[in-house]
Amino acid sequence: MAETGTVALAGRREWIGLAVLTLPTMVAMLDLNVVILALPRLGAALHAGSSEQLWITDIYGFLIAGFLVTMGRLGDRIGYRRLLLSGAGAFAVLSVAAAYTTSPELLIAVRALLGIAGATIMPMTLALIRNMFKDAKQMATAVGLWSMAMMAGISLGPAVGGLLLNSFWWGSVFLIAVPVMVVLLALGPALLPESHNPTSGRLDFVSVALSLAAILPLIYGLKELARSGLAVTSVVACVVGVSFGIVFVRRQRRLADPLLDLSLFGARAIGGGLALYLLAGLALTGCGLLLSQHLQLVEGFSPLTAALWMLVPAAVMVIGIQIVMQLAKRVRPGSILTGGMLIAAAGMVVLTQVDAVGGLPTLMLGVGVVFAGVNAVPALTNQLVMQSAPPDKAGSVGSLSTTAGELGSALGIAGLGSLATLFYQGRVQVPAQVAPETAAAANESIAGAIAGARQLPTAVGNDLLTAARETFNTAFANVAGLCALVFLVLAVLAFATLRKVPLIGTQPDQDDMTTPQPSDLVA
Repeated sequence: MAETGTVALAGRREWIGLAVLTLPTMVAMLDLNVVILALPRLGAALHAGSSEQLWITDIYGFLIAGFLVTMGRLGDRIGYRRLLLSGAGAFAVLSVAAAYTTSPELLIAVRALLGIAGATIMPMTLALIRNMFKDAKQMATAVGLWSMAMMAGISLGPAVGGLLLNSFWWGSVFLIAVPVMVVLLALGPALLPESHNPTSGRLDFVSVALSLAAILPLIYGLKELARSGLAVTSVVACVVGVSFGIVFVRRQRRLADPLLDLSLFGARAIGGGLALYLLAGLALTGCGLLLSQHLQLVEGFSPLTAALWMLVPAAVMVIGIQIVMQLAKRVRPGSILTGGMLIAAAGMVVLTQVDAVGGLPTLMLGVGVVFAGVNAVPALTNQLVMQSAPPDKAGSVGSLSTTAGELGSALGIAGLGSLATLFYQGRVQVPAQVAPETAAAANESIAGAIAGARQLPTAVGNDLLTAARETFNTAFANVAGLCALVFLVLAVLAFATLRKVPLIGTQPDQDDMTTPQPSDLVA
């Protein structure tokens, strides 16, 4: 590193190290969705039932969300590089194991372990970036590039999976991670510095158990709400998760050395940034879910074609992040985020005008505008949060940022997916010739209408499909209208909480930071 004043500037080693860190970040996010298109082949090869296929898809994300806070705190204690490399090694081995499993039960178990290993990657890469780039401007650029890698991984998952499955067997979708993790393991010890907090106490295993008991049932319940509607199991799971969450928070307040330092939320940039990240993620994920459904169920595209269409707004977001990174050098983040939320609200208004027939141009225009506005959130909130993080708690703060994103995604799928179902069910104008059982299925979901239409004479089936698609389109428009209101509220939140936060790349004011606990950071 070169010295300028009292701040050490990152050199070639740190920037190469950043490139190495972005690769596992992308892969960890890609693994959330890459398995989706492989499910039909995977299910046939392993004789996996529908329930088993759902667990194969979901368990990875469940365990990532559940262990993020624990891994962030563990990294503060034992060292960010050590934990990252340990997690990367486990991830590579488990990816090979997943590719060659011979039963659905074994694959579910391996995917669960992959989730635990994956939980080390996101907070540790952020923590390392926080400590590698001491200069605020350099750190802003580094975190922006990291955010681009994260969004690219999330967006590319289905498309990459589809392309691999065109040439290879289903296990190939798991092997993508292996060369990336090998590169990290080979270059990490030479490029990445080690740092940790020597005064950090032992992990409180009761708090670890409480955090898992809070997050896992909550995420499960929210996903079940989206999948099956208002059922006893999903509601009970959510109540259990929230109850344990309350107990967890109370315990953290009593502990001298908590698993999660709640005082971190007192920093304006951290508290406001995390709230914005969570709520914007809610609206954006719900939008992505409905876009995927609209492309497949209304437009009639195959899953792979729908995934390729979804690369368009993803490309808008990645390009937009670059623009935001440049704009943030001259404009305060609160102003950029407020404007971004207003743009996203305008995009949602465009989506309320999508037609069931020939509505693809309007659909893609609206989604593109939404993503153009939302790109400011991952680009800036991660920077705000990590810039305001005490260096000795970078792992914990990094885990909070990632957890906010995970919870926002789960809430978006559950909340907006359930609202779309509520607006759809019982509102299809079923043709009189359709049998009561088929009519009931059509009024339950558009997928039921599509399945029922295949069993009917062509003319009647087409009429049923048209009615179902129009009803779904109306539900889509209603949800888009609600999302527009959410983004307007987020614009107010961004302005109220972040308008005084200084430019990205400048030293935060004292009231934008949590006062660090006395400790000597070992590096």
